[in-house]
Amino acid sequence: MNKSRRTSALGITSLIGIGLVVGRLIPELFIRADRSVPVVSWGPAVMLLVGAVVLGGLAWNTWQSLHKKNLRMTSDHGVTMLALAKASSAVAALFTGAYGGYAIAYLDSLDSPLGEDRVFRAGAAAIAGLLMLIAALVLERSLRIPGGDDESDGGKAVPGATPA
Repeated sequence: MNKSRRTSALGITSLIGIGLVVGRLIPELFIRADRSVPVVSWGPAVMLLVGAVVLGGLAWNTWQSLHKKNLRMTSDHGVTMLALAKASSAVAALFTGAYGGYAIAYLDSLDSPLGEDRVFRAGAAAIAGLLMLIAALVLERSLRIPGGDDESDGGKAVPGATPA
């Protein structure tokens, strides 16, 4: 059976960096194409915040079930939750970087009303994306089976433990 690896800090950092570059270049590309640069609404920030709350709730419920109440989870459910956590962390990292880069692009025009709206709204979306990223990583961590064979325990088997 193949073991799933934890989401690496390098992978998350890379995705945030790619998002930062893309978000920073979006206004430049719109200007070069003779188009008006879009203004970020509050929708993305709210959407990412709702995603963070949902993932946080799933992480809390999973942690309580597996680690506090010692309940079992079917392997299909566990794999589905792990896929959700990994996909959400990748998407949240990209959105965090992209909205952060967009906000950085307009830091020099904070004195104008439109620049201020762009910075604050994109900054709020970036912070909400960061919260979603944290919630996804916590969900991934909560799915670790207590007493399961992991890299951290040196391959020692726990007496009486059965594979899920």
